[in-house]
Amino acid sequence: MTKLTDIKAFSKPLLANLAKLGLTQIQDLLLHLPLRYMDETRIIAVRDLRLGDAALVEGEIVHNEVTYKPRKALIAKLEDASGQLTLRFLHFYPSQISALKVGAKIRAYGETRQGFFGYEMVHPNCKVAGNDALVAETLTPVYPTAAGLTQPNIRKAIQIAINHKAISNHTHSSQTNLSETLPAAVYQKSGLPSFATSIKAIHYPAPDANLASLEERNSPEWRRLAFDELLAQQLSMRKHDAKRRSVEAPIIAASKKLVPKMLQTLPFKLTNSQQKVVAEISQDLIQSYPMQRLLQGDVGSGKTIVACLSALQAIEHGWQVALMAPTEILAEQHFKKFSQWLTPLNINIAWLSGSQTKKQRESELASIASGAAQLAVGTHALFQTTVIFKKLGLSIIDEQHRFGVQQRLALRKKGDSHDLNLNLHQLMMSATPIPRTLSMSYYADLDVSTIDELPPGRTPIVTKLVSDERRDEILQRVREACAVGKQAYWVCPLIEESETLQLQTANDTFAHMQSIFPDLNIGLVHGRMKPSEKQAVMQAFINNQTQLLVATTVIEVGVDVPNASLMVIEHAERFGLSQLHQLRGRIGRGAEKSTCILLYQNKLSETARARLKIMFENTDGFIIAQADLHLRGPGEFLGTRQSGVPMLKVADLERDVDLLELARQWADKLIKEYPQAVDQHLERWMRLADELVKV
Repeated sequence: MTKLTDIKAFSKPLLANLAKLGLTQIQDLLLHLPLRYMDETRIIAVRDLRLGDAALVEGEIVHNEVTYKPRKALIAKLEDASGQLTLRFLHFYPSQISALKVGAKIRAYGETRQGFFGYEMVHPNCKVAGNDALVAETLTPVYPTAAGLTQPNIRKAIQIAINHKAISNHTHSSQTNLSETLPAAVYQKSGLPSFATSIKAIHYPAPDANLASLEERNSPEWRRLAFDELLAQQLSMRKHDAKRRSVEAPIIAASKKLVPKMLQTLPFKLTNSQQKVVAEISQDLIQSYPMQRLLQGDVGSGKTIVACLSALQAIEHGWQVALMAPTEILAEQHFKKFSQWLTPLNINIAWLSGSQTKKQRESELASIASGAAQLAVGTHALFQTTVIFKKLGLSIIDEQHRFGVQQRLALRKKGDSHDLNLNLHQLMMSATPIPRTLSMSYYADLDVSTIDELPPGRTPIVTKLVSDERRDEILQRVREACAVGKQAYWVCPLIEESETLQLQTANDTFAHMQSIFPDLNIGLVHGRMKPSEKQAVMQAFINNQTQLLVATTVIEVGVDVPNASLMVIEHAERFGLSQLHQLRGRIGRGAEKSTCILLYQNKLSETARARLKIMFENTDGFIIAQADLHLRGPGEFLGTRQSGVPMLKVADLERDVDLLELARQWADKLIKEYPQAVDQHLERWMRLADELVKV
């Protein structure tokens, strides 16, 4: 791939400025795509300007002054044969004052607005117009830029890139950088133009091009690039998956003793969905290559018991298992639940936590290193260098999106500590269901299992939206619930006062609750407490020694108190959909009717209003996840899983779902029938492909 430093047409200052945007190779420039366009192909008379339209005008500057009221501004008046137009600059340099001097002939491009004295343009693009100056032959693209890099410089650099001749690494023949990487049948059968046609049409649109279609990125040319990008993503994921299947992992046979024995002792029967998922994981473990499976299921669907049965299959055949959770509260809950299930089966469980004494920790580390501990449970402490497993075969990661790529890789490498040099099987779990389009794209390298039914006996949670003005009614509701033996959560988003957000804090709320409910035992838990303090508070709530728990989002995942049937979420409009759904999932875990009250401030933004409406109308985590993707986009949704991986720069997973389907269909065919085309296509989109394969 040609580096810009190898091309004489680029000066060192320009190269340095382009590098600020990560543009160091020819293909980077070709795929540095416009944000919007300016129509400078025709000059509009001042009298023909229309409000709200962007247009190019040409005329003579007849007035120029710097005003200071109501604020400092540079005001210039441009006049042509049909009338006058005001040009207003709120931020300007002395050079601009000079360029817009009276008598100068200027071309100005901008949006027409209504000003104090007629039509005006605010911060238009201006340039001196000579008598023989030609208008542009194509629409003018406006690109993402950086300090020191002007639009004309970017346009010039892209023009050089388009015209530059390249040497293909595969054919060693001279060709342009716009040559096809795909067989013609691929894009023609998909109704898409060639790559060269698309690049030229996007960087140099014809004057009669559909501007709205270009800027909304749904023209055939934009769709071709979106398809190419999605195809590169699919190809790189498949190569990653093939690479995974080419390495060795422990072959762990199905369980004949421990799993059947545990199923007999459980006080409940697995749902059909749980049984199906257990079978899928068991089938993965008997393969000779490492399992990479994502287990997803809504809050309360029973993922923990599935993970436990998977662990038993590994333990029965002499392999150790590591279970990692993102918070100490959740990790400890897993430790207690697994101890309850596995201790009767004579399985030794180690527990690693930040609150342990040095002596306790050393004892647990020794148990793990010797192999005496068949299961190790903990937070990120599990992947520290001091933790050495004797024979680790399976890692289970709960709420996997909360861990970074490097953290999960570090745990995976713990499998190298034994002499067999085998790769770990890995099971990742998430209570935040992944929308289908994300699963098809960013998670395409994983096998996905879904628990899509809740255990019987669960009563649906009722969600209510209540204005903060009715706070007294809600407090009375809490009092009544606790008086009849029920328990309640009161969730606050901040620990300390924030002048900017003016949110109720957990500490203040706790003090207030104690003053108005002197007859109740009230607990307080937040992330800044010592682990031992948090554990004590949570245990008191689990034991029904406290009736009301004031908490921050530290209780968001994993807390399981069946007797808690009421939750109040303070300033619910400040939370994301995923958080609200997770928090709501802390109740409704028993047969008792449960209610979640979303307490909100009256001045709601449109986005906040939309979030609360979705929560009010839906309890299905998949519907909520899809709505969350729509509101926030994939960047927020993916969390830290794709840390270091560029988001899609052309394609949009909601808009281009049909192209994603096409890319999936063509990917396997290309790998089988056109391996050279796969290499060429990935070379063009190499940065995206490389980063995805690293993950």
